[in-house]
Amino acid sequence: MGIGARITAIFGLGALLLSISMGGLSYFTTRHFLLAERESAAQHQAFANATLVRSSLESGDTQYADLLASLDAGSDSHSVLIHRSTAYSSSLSLSASSLPSRLRKEVLGGSAATQTYRTDAQAQPQIVVGVPIPSVQAAYYEVFSLSDLDHTLRVLGLTLFFAGVVTTLLGTALGRFASDRSLRPLAGVSRAAVAIAGGQLDTRLASEAADPDLEGLTTSFNAMVDQLQVRIEREARFNSDVSHELRSPLTTLSASLEVLEADRDNLPPRAARALQLLGDDLRRFQRMVGDLLEMSRADAGTGDVSLEEVNVSELVQRAVDAGLRSLGDGARVPQVVLGPDVHSVRVGVDKRRFERVMANLLENAANYGGGATVISVTSVPKADAGADVEIAVEDAGPGINPMERSKVFERFYRGSASGRRGTGTGTGLGLALVAEHVRLMEGRVWVESSPSGGARFVVALPVWTTDMETEADGHAW
Repeated sequence: MGIGARITAIFGLGALLLSISMGGLSYFTTRHFLLAERESAAQHQAFANATLVRSSLESGDTQYADLLASLDAGSDSHSVLIHRSTAYSSSLSLSASSLPSRLRKEVLGGSAATQTYRTDAQAQPQIVVGVPIPSVQAAYYEVFSLSDLDHTLRVLGLTLFFAGVVTTLLGTALGRFASDRSLRPLAGVSRAAVAIAGGQLDTRLASEAADPDLEGLTTSFNAMVDQLQVRIEREARFNSDVSHELRSPLTTLSASLEVLEADRDNLPPRAARALQLLGDDLRRFQRMVGDLLEMSRADAGTGDVSLEEVNVSELVQRAVDAGLRSLGDGARVPQVVLGPDVHSVRVGVDKRRFERVMANLLENAANYGGGATVISVTSVPKADAGADVEIAVEDAGPGINPMERSKVFERFYRGSASGRRGTGTGTGLGLALVAEHVRLMEGRVWVESSPSGGARFVVALPVWTTDMETEADGHAW
C-alpha cells in the first residue's frame, strides 16, 4: 500500500473503532439504565400489590380471581398467587410452572427476587418479581412484558449501527482528503524528479512556496540537482574536449598508417600482421572518438537534425546496403521483409542519422548475435491517431536477458553480453547513439525477443503527415 492508501486506511480504521466503542458504550449504558428503571418500577408495583394481597388474605377473602382482577396492574403485566400450595393466575397463558425455577426457589425460601427471562428464543423478554407472604403461607408473583423496551433497544441498536457506518465512511473520506493534502507537496518533488530524469536539469523546487515541514527536503533536493548538473556539464565538457584533442593526433596517425599500408607488400609477414592489427585498432579508436563527439553534441543540444520525407521501403534498403558495406565482405546478409502496406508509406527522417542507426544495429547484431537474420518493416496504427512504421532487426544470438533490456541503450553498458556473445569488439556507445538518433527523429526504440529466440531491436518512426511537413519547414533543428 502507498502512503496515501495507508493514511486513508488508518483514518477509516480509526473511525470504525471509534464508532464501535462509542456505539457499544452508548447502547449498553442506555440498555442498563432503561432496564434498571423498568425493574425498579416493576418491583415497586409488585410490592404494593403483594401488600394488598396479604391484607385481603388476612381478612379471610378467598375470592382469588376477583382479588387478582382488583389489583392495580397495567395491560402489560399479569399476576400469579400461590396460597397454601395452590396456584391462581390472572391470565390463562401464565401459570406457576412457566415461572423461572430459580426465582421460585428463592421466593419459597423467604426472599423477594427479580429476574429477566424469556420463555423461548422467539418470545419477548419479561421481568418477573416474586414476593413471599409468609404470614398467610402465600407467595405473590407479577410478570411484566418488556416488548416496548426490547423494541426501543432494537431501534437504538440499528440507529447506532448505521451511524457507525456513516462515521466510518466519513472517516475514510476525511483520511483520503488528508492524504491528498499531505502528499500534495511531494507530488511537486515527484514531477521535478521525473523532469530531471528526462534531461531537464534546470528544474528546481520553489523554496518560497515549500511546506515548512519540507523545507529541509526542498533545500537538499535543489542542492543535489545543482551538484548533479555541474557534474554532468563537467563530464560533457571533458568528453568533448578530450574527443577534440584526440582528433588531431588520430588524423596524423591515420595519415602515417596509410603511408605504411601503401607499402604493405614489401613488409615481412610479422610486420604486415602488426600493421593490420594497428590499422584495425586505429580505425576502432577513430570510431569511438567520433561516437564520443556525437554524444557530446547531443548533450550540448547542438546536434543538427534535418527531417526529409522519404519512402520507407527504399530508405531501409539503402540503409541496410550501406551498413553491410561498412561490415565488410564476410558480413551475414539478412532477409529484408516488407509488409504489404508499407510500399507507399512515407516517413520523415534524417537520412544520415537513420543510416547510422541501421549501421549500428547491424554491427551490434554482428558483434553479439551472430549477425542479423531478418529485417522487417511493418506499419502499425497508434491507439490515438495516425500510425508508426516499425523497423525490426533480428539476430541469431541467444537473446538479451529481460533484466538487461532497459539498460542496453545506456552509454558504455555491455552487460553479460560482452563476456559471452560474439567477438565483443563494440565500444558500448552504438546502441546509446541509436537511442539518441531515434529520439531526435521523434521515434522510439526498444528490444524484445524474436520468434527464433534471438534479440529483436525495433525502431518505431511516425508516418509522415502534413503537420510534420509544416513543422519541418517552420523549425530549424
